[in-house]
Amino acid sequence: MTSNKNILKIYYYLLFSHIIIWTLIPSFSNVNLPLDTIETLAWGSNLDWGFNKHPPLSAFVIEFFFQIFGSNDWAYYFLSQIFVVTAFIFVWKLSNEIFEKKMYALISLLILEGIFFFNFTTPEFNVNVSQLPFWALSVYFFWKGINSKKLSFWIFFGIFSALGFLSKYLFIYILFSLFLYIIFYFRNSQNILFNYFISVLISLVILIPHFAWLFNNDFITVTYGLDRSSVSDSSVLDHLSNPINLILKQLLVLTPFFLMVFVIVKNFKFKISLKNRKISYLFFISILPLFLMLLTSFLTGAKIRTMWMTPFYLFLGTFVISILRKNIDFKKLKRFYLIFLFFFILSPSVYLGVSLLDNTKRTDYPGKEISRLVQNKWDDNFVNDIKIVIGDEWFAGNLSYHLSSRPTWVNDLKSKVTEIQEDDGVVYTGNPKILKEICPGVFGTIKPVGYCMIGKR
Repeated sequence: MTSNKNILKIYYYLLFSHIIIWTLIPSFSNVNLPLDTIETLAWGSNLDWGFNKHPPLSAFVIEFFFQIFGSNDWAYYFLSQIFVVTAFIFVWKLSNEIFEKKMYALISLLILEGIFFFNFTTPEFNVNVSQLPFWALSVYFFWKGINSKKLSFWIFFGIFSALGFLSKYLFIYILFSLFLYIIFYFRNSQNILFNYFISVLISLVILIPHFAWLFNNDFITVTYGLDRSSVSDSSVLDHLSNPINLILKQLLVLTPFFLMVFVIVKNFKFKISLKNRKISYLFFISILPLFLMLLTSFLTGAKIRTMWMTPFYLFLGTFVISILRKNIDFKKLKRFYLIFLFFFILSPSVYLGVSLLDNTKRTDYPGKEISRLVQNKWDDNFVNDIKIVIGDEWFAGNLSYHLSSRPTWVNDLKSKVTEIQEDDGVVYTGNPKILKEICPGVFGTIKPVGYCMIGKR
């Protein structure tokens, strides 16, 4: 069996190579940042405690990076991988708490590279990626909390729980699963219940500004989530078809994962004992959230989108290896490493190939060049800077990101018209036919979008 020293080397090589590969490849192959990343950057230019689609944490983080790195695309691919690798680190840490042998923890982590949520889709920094570290951190510090009398672990749990919820509301699935774990196993433990209450209180204090924003904005993010899941339009058939579709899609996503498990396991006879605290905890953090999501789809008829499941599988490897560890054949370890390397190389290779061969993707949009043309036309007509761009998150968001003045993005002005100062340069983006008719300033078109510029001459 591989020595602990070599296991640690493999672990560090994995983290380092993952960051390098998934930062360099999209930086080389993509002309423009992906849609969700541009959208998040647009929100970051106009920070608030929430936005029309999601809570604010991803925008806070990406704006922090923008203030350091500016409009350098590689920085946001790097940011995304920091989030992924941070999650990996705490999966590794919890796995070492579960297993006596580090090899089991290593296998639990390596097989996650067989799930495309943790590689192929990660160059696009968005709310799904934003959840990953906080999901892993919350699970880890909850475990430390119930196995220790230290209040500090519960304080960390409260903080990271709130940050996860501020990433995306689906974070509630892991929080509810952990709550059920407390109820099932520690309902008579006054000390743990008290510490858990403290952590919840800390989370609520952190969330107060966002809850206030939600109330003042008619719960727009909640409405958006319900609309995206098609709950209001669901039919009786959807209560059956959507859960089945969810299961089939997840099985497809997990095929490489299960293949890697199949390679190293002698047989698949196992027994799950929920009396075993470690097994039960892994069940509650890896299987129960999946069941709750499936139950949601069944009861409401909601259409669960594949990418929403991104953080749900972080501890699946640890759970599967924990129930199969007695059946692992270490004589097949070399074969396992080869299969792992195959998928580890395949995923970035496919990403690179698709990116270079398909020129119709959002990441081929010439956002930087279009912004240069807009800036040139602006400079020919106005003496002030562009401070506001108006329109959807993609076209106007690209201007906000690429223009050197880093203008504030807004979807529409509505009641904010009176807030515009005389020297605030404004660029509207949108339907060229409509803009041409109503534009009081300089109009131009860069197909398929029209640009109306209003500035100081």
